[in-house]
Order: sequence, then C-alpha cells, then structure tokens
Amino acid sequence: MAHRAEPPDGGWGWMVVLSAFFQSALVFGVLRSFGVFFVELVAAFEEQAARVSWIASIGIAVQQFGSPVGSALSTKYGPRPVVMAGGILAASGMLLASLATTLTHLYLSIGLLSGSGWALTFTPTLACLSRYFSRRRSLATGLALTGVGLSSFAFAPLFQWLVSLYAWRGALLLVSALSLHLVACGALLRPLSLMEDPVVGGPGAQLTSLLHHGPFLRYTVALTLINTGYFIPYVHLIAHLQDLDWDPLSAAFLVSVVAISDLVGRVASGWLGDAVPGPVARLLMLWTTLTGVSLALLPVAHTPTALMALAVAYGFTSGALTPVAFSVLPELVGTGRIYCGLGLVQMVESIGGLLGAPLSGYLRDVTGNYTASFVVAGSFLLAGSGILMTLPHFCSLASTSKPQDRIREAVETKVSLSKEEPEED
Repeated sequence: MAHRAEPPDGGWGWMVVLSAFFQSALVFGVLRSFGVFFVELVAAFEEQAARVSWIASIGIAVQQFGSPVGSALSTKYGPRPVVMAGGILAASGMLLASLATTLTHLYLSIGLLSGSGWALTFTPTLACLSRYFSRRRSLATGLALTGVGLSSFAFAPLFQWLVSLYAWRGALLLVSALSLHLVACGALLRPLSLMEDPVVGGPGAQLTSLLHHGPFLRYTVALTLINTGYFIPYVHLIAHLQDLDWDPLSAAFLVSVVAISDLVGRVASGWLGDAVPGPVARLLMLWTTLTGVSLALLPVAHTPTALMALAVAYGFTSGALTPVAFSVLPELVGTGRIYCGLGLVQMVESIGGLLGAPLSGYLRDVTGNYTASFVVAGSFLLAGSGILMTLPHFCSLASTSKPQDRIREAVETKVSLSKEEPEED
C-alpha cells in the first residue's frame, strides 16, 4: 500500500485511469451492446421481447443496488481484491449463460451473477481513481469514462460478428473470456493510504455520518432526478424519429452522432473541470441545465438540421456532466469517505434510471407522441440543477477549500496538541 499525505495527482494514478478506462468498457460497453444478443435470444427461446428484456434490466439493477456492498468491501479490504473478485464473477456469469436452456438460467447467470460482479468493479475503481487525484480529478475521470463511448462503437459490430461465426452460445463464451480482463484491471489498483483515513472511521461510521450529511443527501436527490431523465433519448429517440417518418438508418445515424458528441463532451468537461476556478458543482449545474433544455426542445424540432443541432447539443452536454458529477462528490464528503459515498449515490440514483424509461413510455401511450416524454425528462434535469444550487460554497468564488483539507487541518491540530500535553505535565 502506498502512503501519502494527500492525493499524488499523477504517478501511479494514471495506471488507475487506464484500469478504469478498460473496466468501464468491459462493464458498460457490454451492457450497451447487449442488444446484439437480444434478437438471438428472443428467437432461440421463442419468448416475448419483454421477458428477454429483463436479462439486461436485472443486470443493471443488481450492478447499481449492489454498489454499496462493493464500496464497503473496498473500504475494509482495499479495491484490488474486490475488483478482481468482481471480474471472476462477471466472467463466470457469462460462461454459465452460454450453457443456459431457459430464460431463468439467463436471469440468474447474466442478471444476478454477472451483475454482482459489475457491482464489485465499477464503483470501487472510480472511487480509487478519485483518491489518486485532486487538481486533475475531473480530467482523469473524463478520460476514464471515455471507455464507455469507445467500447459502444467497437463491441456492437464485434459481438455481431462473433454471433455470425459461433452463434450466441459461442459468442457469450468469448465475452466471458473478454470479461476476465477485469481481473487484470483490478490488479492495477494499488491501494492508497491518505492522512484523513483514520479520522473518517470504518464503513459503519462513514455510513452514519453520510446519512446525517445534508449536502450529500441533497446531492444524491439531485443526481436521482438527473438520472430519471438522462437516458430517455437512448431509449426513445429512434421511436420519436420514426414517428416523424425518418427511416431507421437515418435515425440510427443520429443516435451515433449523439454518442460521438457524448465522447467529446466527457473529455472537454474533464479538462474544464480542472481549469475553471471555483467549485465543480457550478459546471455540473451548467451542463445539467443545458442538457435539460436540449431535451425539452427536442419535440419542437422537426427539420433534420434542427434535430441534428439538438442531438449534438444533448450528446455533448449529457457527456460533459458525467465526469464532473463524479468529481463533486469528493469535494462534498472528502476522499476518505469516497467509497461509501459513491456506493450510496449509485444505489439511490438507480431508482431514477429504472423509473425514467417506463414513465416516458407511459406518457407516449397516453398522449400518442413523445412530446410530453421529452419535456418531462428535461424538467427532471432542470429540477436536479436547481437542487445543485443549494450545495455549500456554490455562490462563493473565494472558497476553494475541500473537505479533505479541513480534515487534514484537524489531524495536524490534534497531533500538535498531543505533542504539547507532556510539556504541560
């Protein structure tokens, strides 16, 4: 274990960024490309699409709801063994899925087992990255999360090619082998001991303090609202375009434009988050507001030019808010409580992600179009942006101190007092 008084802002931290890049690709790249297997499984098991859809939904739900478990284990044992164990579970789930004979087997293998593995990988890796960086945290997070966008482009055609060569069972077997690389990603996570760690206590003490931490609770509510509307275009944009008589190929191209803009936004926002002075929460509020406005304006646009412009705006701003959203949390709770804090945020915000798409579909069924769906989705993001304005130091340009700085000062004061006590005796 490396011992440092404060985050090194580089060094081995860049290897952690590399690990997080491949880890995000091997988790969310696989999830985003699961549609390739979806068609094959519907045909193979002769089941309704809704029942097959539960495979990925269970996996996502387990990944998010299980994040506090990965966080608690990482706090106690360090991120390296936890992430390596998660890689083994994720690969084992895909391996067993290749032998499935019923949908229930897939629910248990991919949904429960692989989902549990993903829960042990994503949050601990991102939390470990946050502990290695302070001044460059937003840039490091942005670079790490570009793995999601790049893998989404690469994995979909790769998986389709594997299915055409080896059928869905053989392809899942190879995805299992690919997922084993999560073990190597975990091996790169060198534990880092910081000065504030003894002060924040164990997982139980951290959980208790976070549940009484007003700014953290407001931040969690804000991210839950943001998550409710964030994914709506990925689910219903193509259907909305087809309602406007777009052909499927053109609609798919527009979604690709959103993905490319998302990728550019993540890197640009990561750089800006470190370059612009003041609290990162301001940038998060800005990107969230712009994302909400672009979502609400989508139904108004009918010409290809207007839709393309709004797609680029949504992709860039929605990608830009992601790295700064993760950078705000260490400023609120300190790097010593980042494992527990990030796990709790992931668990709670998953409620918004699970409810957003069904609510959008319900509004489409009631109104007959997606106008209300996108307007309500944008409203959720704007509401979350409003809550972000209540965070501490949001309106103070001069305040640049972070929780870890205040904890460090408390530790130094305590040490100095303990040295003075013998002299008084």
